[in-house]
Amino acid sequence: MNAPRSIEDYLKQLRAALQGEDPALVQDALYDAEEYLRAEVAANPGKSEADVLELIASTYGAPDEVAAAYRETEVKVKAALRSPAVRPRPGASLRARFFGIYLDPRAYTSLFYMLLTLVTGVVYFTFVVTGLSLSAGLAVLIIGVPFFLAFIGIARAIALGEGRLLEAVTGERMPRRPVHPGPPARWWDRILGMLKDVRTWTTLAYLALMLPLGIVYFTIAVVGIAVGISFLGAPLYLLAEWFGWVHEPYHLTLGADGAFWAAHQGVAAVLLFILGILLTTLLLHLVRFTIRGHARLAKSLLAVPTA
Repeated sequence: MNAPRSIEDYLKQLRAALQGEDPALVQDALYDAEEYLRAEVAANPGKSEADVLELIASTYGAPDEVAAAYRETEVKVKAALRSPAVRPRPGASLRARFFGIYLDPRAYTSLFYMLLTLVTGVVYFTFVVTGLSLSAGLAVLIIGVPFFLAFIGIARAIALGEGRLLEAVTGERMPRRPVHPGPPARWWDRILGMLKDVRTWTTLAYLALMLPLGIVYFTIAVVGIAVGISFLGAPLYLLAEWFGWVHEPYHLTLGADGAFWAAHQGVAAVLLFILGILLTTLLLHLVRFTIRGHARLAKSLLAVPTA
């Protein structure tokens, strides 16, 4: 591999060396490299980029060396952040795998995320619609340019925070660095760059999409929890009846005297309790699977590799 003669050449070689790696890892590596290289070039104004790159080759490393270091670090970080949940051993029975979801903390964090998405979805959607509307309305004024830059910058910051939240909830690797803005440029050039950057539109699309997704996720979580708890509480309701704590119980009756319910309420309560366990377990599996897929969707929209 030829020695890079410019920052763009270095980043191109680093991207090629990281080909096939996680897009979030590639974005982080490119940001760190560009941030360091541009800082070094700015600190040595009397030297060309090629001279500076040659000077720091021994400290920061060649693109292939940096790529290898990132791969090694990523393995260590994943091992350190791996969930400590007790998982069913290989070859475990279907029953153990089915009920093993209760030992997976990701299931509970995913359920929390589902409940949270209604709030974040409303906030994100309102932010995107308001920001785009004001950007279009202020475009004819001089204030429209800095407003649009600030709007996109805040949107990317929100997306970065959303990615970190998803990584904590699901364990899916997400970007830990923003997209580097590149060399200093005029406002108009930065505007054109943002308009041409696919990340601008995929980020806004994701933030706007969070509202309908949040409504669906919140509905699934609330309905699932409500149904599961109501069925699991059937034996408690029966005990309340026996002790006279419920004065107007809701019965299934076959006749005015309620003889059928009196004879079978114990069996019905046990069956409802078992059904509640099954529904709650299925809910946790559904939640875990859904949010894992959501994290992959988020990565495809928020961590697009640089072309």
